[in-house]
Amino acid sequence: MPNESEGTSTVPAPPEPATGYLRVFAVREFRAVFAAHAFSLLGLVVSEISLSVLVYDLTGSPLLSALTFALGFLPYLIGGTLLAGIADRFPARRVLVVCDLVCAGCVAVMAVPGAHIAVLLAMRCALAVVSPVFQGARTATLADVLGDGDLFVLGRSLLRIVSQSALLAGFGLGGLLLSVVAPRGALLVTVCTFLVSAALLRLGTVRRPARAGTGAALVKDSLRGARQVLADRRTRVLLLLFWVPPMFVVVPEALAAPYADGLGAGPAGLGLLMCALPVGTVLGELYAGSRLRPATRGRITLPLVCLTLLPYLGFALRPGLAWSLALLVLAGAGSVYTLGLDQWFVRAVPEELRGRAMVLNTAGLMTLQGAGMALAGVAAEFAGVTATVAGAGVLGTACCVLLAAEARRAEAGAEHAETSRPRESPARGSLVPGENPAETAAETETRDGADHDMTGR
Repeated sequence: MPNESEGTSTVPAPPEPATGYLRVFAVREFRAVFAAHAFSLLGLVVSEISLSVLVYDLTGSPLLSALTFALGFLPYLIGGTLLAGIADRFPARRVLVVCDLVCAGCVAVMAVPGAHIAVLLAMRCALAVVSPVFQGARTATLADVLGDGDLFVLGRSLLRIVSQSALLAGFGLGGLLLSVVAPRGALLVTVCTFLVSAALLRLGTVRRPARAGTGAALVKDSLRGARQVLADRRTRVLLLLFWVPPMFVVVPEALAAPYADGLGAGPAGLGLLMCALPVGTVLGELYAGSRLRPATRGRITLPLVCLTLLPYLGFALRPGLAWSLALLVLAGAGSVYTLGLDQWFVRAVPEELRGRAMVLNTAGLMTLQGAGMALAGVAAEFAGVTATVAGAGVLGTACCVLLAAEARRAEAGAEHAETSRPRESPARGSLVPGENPAETAAETETRDGADHDMTGR
């Protein structure tokens, strides 16, 4: 057999990085975190349904019942700006476990017989304040264990898929559960899921030191971190790319009830309309994560940002239920652009600010989605439901195109400022298709594997 040392054989080209989600499950700690994420999310969805029903039973007020859902969005801004420093100044595992225990305690208070409506809503607010801190700490630690290459992108994608699937399964499970137990009994199920999540995180992950010191006061440190994150032009435009499209994407969900009523679709049609966007998101992410190479996902990111809201223009034609569902599934599938954004964002943010940046990202995303729902309701009062959805498609697409153009300009400015760097050391967080950091995944695959540990959910 020829020997390489004799010069008679050629050295094979390095293989392209493999695709697919199974590689992520090779990381032992990710498996524990994945299970914890599924438990707590399922419990959280059940708690939202149970709390809404409980508030309506106690008050008979549709407004207060709806307010329980709104309170899941609004306090994100408080937790995401004033408490973001927690994600970096304490060990990540401690932050995650304590957040789960706090959430379990809040839901346990809700389940106490005779708890006043004000207590119920206060505990709902507390859950929403804690959530961005937890989610930001979890996302930041994904990069510690999976690297900042393709495994991180796939890990983030899997958690999003679980989130969307929990919406589909949780609403169904919550409805079944409430048919056999009282709302307060269903809330006890959520307490158990948070405790299981905390146990999985405590026993299935390792302790890592904090990313930053604890010298400054928490609120001051959190606000300073937010200013530092937003001061960078590239990071700022990436955050807007995460926030702005979903603000318009949620418009059909916010108006699903009146839209289904206008179609005469009944409760079954309403359920299908509520499920269509999550189904599209899950299908799109599964395809992109399992079939597309990292470089391909990077190249299609900005084009998809510009196209994802275009299906909403079809609502101007007043489609029936079947076509409406198809348009929503298509729009949901377009959200796979987030796989590319995840890679760019984790590369663009300095490690010492990573936790605060992820918390800020989560807070902005949820806050703007809540604002988008509220604005959709206001617009529909004057323009009607179909015109509002179509208008969201027009205005949202225009905003996305402008953001994509700004992303290219921001990257060009960063490259110009770093011209003194060697060509083989490209700017971190590159946004230019074809120069995506994901294309270096083959080179970093050895440090992106199971030799890393995990402390995220």
